[in-house]
Amino acid sequence: MPKLYLETVGCQMNVLDSELVVGSLRRQGYELAHTPEQADVILFNTCSVRQHAEDKIYSALGRLRPHKRKYPDKVIGVLGCMAQKDQELIRKRAPHVDLIVGTGQLAQLPALIRNVQETGTLQIALSLDRTAGRHEVERSFESYDPLRDPSMRPNRFQAYVRIMIGCDKFCTYCIVPSVRGPEQSRPPEHIAAEVRQLAGEGCKEVTLLGQTVNSYKYGRLRLGDLLAKIHDTPGIERIKFITNFPKDMTDDLLDAVRTLPKVCPYLHVPAQSGCDDVLRRMKRLYTVGFYNDMLARSRELVPGVAISSDFIVGFSGETEESFERTCDLVRTGGFKNSFIFKYSPRPGTKGHELYADDIPEEVKKRRNNDLLAIQNEVSLQDHRRMIGKRVEVLVEGPSKNAWKHETTGPIQLTGRTPTDHIVVFDGNPRLAGATVAVDVVEATAFTLFGDVVTGEHATRSSDGDDTAPAKALDTATRISLPIL
Repeated sequence: MPKLYLETVGCQMNVLDSELVVGSLRRQGYELAHTPEQADVILFNTCSVRQHAEDKIYSALGRLRPHKRKYPDKVIGVLGCMAQKDQELIRKRAPHVDLIVGTGQLAQLPALIRNVQETGTLQIALSLDRTAGRHEVERSFESYDPLRDPSMRPNRFQAYVRIMIGCDKFCTYCIVPSVRGPEQSRPPEHIAAEVRQLAGEGCKEVTLLGQTVNSYKYGRLRLGDLLAKIHDTPGIERIKFITNFPKDMTDDLLDAVRTLPKVCPYLHVPAQSGCDDVLRRMKRLYTVGFYNDMLARSRELVPGVAISSDFIVGFSGETEESFERTCDLVRTGGFKNSFIFKYSPRPGTKGHELYADDIPEEVKKRRNNDLLAIQNEVSLQDHRRMIGKRVEVLVEGPSKNAWKHETTGPIQLTGRTPTDHIVVFDGNPRLAGATVAVDVVEATAFTLFGDVVTGEHATRSSDGDDTAPAKALDTATRISLPIL
């Protein structure tokens, strides 16, 4: 059997794309390899949101150059956003690459690989412009999403479901509209059918994905209506959705989060900055006042909701006063957590075209660390408030530290609450996939620690067999996943 190695960098969209790529290639007889050297086809699913992600891919490609010289029949491919944006640069920096495939053409991958193997020539499949990209992406999108492969997911109990692609917001720092195309919402019937399919495979939690997921609109149907449509799917216990745009956080959506029991009271709503001047240069389309009102409205309409955010430090023209305003928003925003990034100018964006990257790297690093320290303190206070409470946890499996010591008894397990808090506790590995009650006894800024409640409070695994062994994480692919 031919072997495939796939490395994924980037957002949840990329993780889902990789699952679908593996699904389509498995149908061609491929099995997964654990290292590039073991594989006949070596693929990198890439991200272009930040320079660091691109540098990581070029380093990996550079390490493979002598391997390709030794084994010229092996196929090396670059997929996704970086392929869409930088075709010529990839050809220049990594001439040993055989495939360059954009975000909208991944469904063509099996045929493109065969073409490389038969002809030995470089294969390129990209959306050439925004108009062409809409139609190319739409065709592959509709025929591509149903190909799911549970072995590509960390566990079979949780899955991503794409409900829309593209973005029409055009934030000046962001390359996504150029590489993912315009916003397109997927038909609700297709989404509902995929959720039913996943439930039939034992999935208990689905996370709906979109670059701005709460912008979903199909005819008169909005995201709140879609949540209601899939809510009663048998076997599905939890529904989440990411990532949200502040201006599209409507009352009807918040009502759906409050009234639909399976919809988790968790919202990821990036602010990006706490300074109106910076937000205007970013073209975020709202003010800090609007964002704070949105936070208050969300907490009023969804009692107990947990909210997380994203922030970019060191954007063009960000003064110390601007940064202090961002610090104030993090101090007062009450975020469960925040993902903080240093600004990285992206060729092809308005920010790169209009504004100088005028903040020194050492200043960006300092601001990143300072803001992270503030958020960690806020997170710690949020977590400490949960000590002594009983929480419901969907068990994802062994924690990263579970196998450090040989044991025949309980091991360290990890899972998440409906508000997306991470909980670690000791338990039997057979609990993977079960929803259990845990009493919180300790907390750090990142994690809750607790004791599992035995007996009537615990539920069995999704297949009804509490003696089934836990499904181990498939390590045949490598995933690097920041939330973007």
